[in-house]
Amino acid sequence: MQLNGKSAIVTGGGKGIGKVFCEALAREGASVVVADIDGEAAIQTAERLCSAGARAVACKVDVSDATSTVAMARCALEAFQRIDILVNNAALFAVLPHQPLWEIQEAEWDRVMTVNIKGMFLSLRAVLPQMKEQGSGKVINLTSATVFRGTPMLLHYVTSKAAVIGFTRCTSRELGPFGICVNAIAPGLTESETAVGAKTTPAVLFERLPKERAIARPELPSDLTGTLVYLASPASDFVTGQTIVVDGGGVMH
Repeated sequence: MQLNGKSAIVTGGGKGIGKVFCEALAREGASVVVADIDGEAAIQTAERLCSAGARAVACKVDVSDATSTVAMARCALEAFQRIDILVNNAALFAVLPHQPLWEIQEAEWDRVMTVNIKGMFLSLRAVLPQMKEQGSGKVINLTSATVFRGTPMLLHYVTSKAAVIGFTRCTSRELGPFGICVNAIAPGLTESETAVGAKTTPAVLFERLPKERAIARPELPSDLTGTLVYLASPASDFVTGQTIVVDGGGVMH
């Protein structure tokens, strides 16, 4: 129970990798705010956690809207009186078709940047007053190993996830004096329910990429939870500004 007494917010926590993150944090004793733009999915995940004996609440949030993220932080404080952990997981990926850059529409580019980057900024800004008051906090941002691969056919997504690394480094410098650690996790292609179910990722990638890893098997959401809990726990209190690639050795940097 490494997170006993801690309160966590997971954006995009209603399904996919985010849902598994909520479950992992709850198993370690954290109280969890399941935040998702899909309010029904958030409710279902929170109810499952409560049925298993955890403390959890659901919060419908649009991370691209400042008013919504402020309401998310208020929800956490009303439920648990603290905000110790923010997992910036919400992002557009599974719904994006693989296409060359000249076919990406301007509106789609803007939407990806708004959710994947601005969403992290607004979510962090919303919880920051409470973390500063506490003099502590753990912020965990989700980037992607596609940044290090230079993966083609997803320029907007890969560019947004590269920005997450810069965001992580800059905010770690600014927030270190307040006792707040900011780090990032870079998964490889993960066989989450949303990624597999969306059918936008070419099936050949799910076949090819596992063979290119040092640990040659598919990546599952549960492969990420050990790193997540480490970065959320006191064990990483002197670790900040880092990006940890968790992809079975597909990329090494």
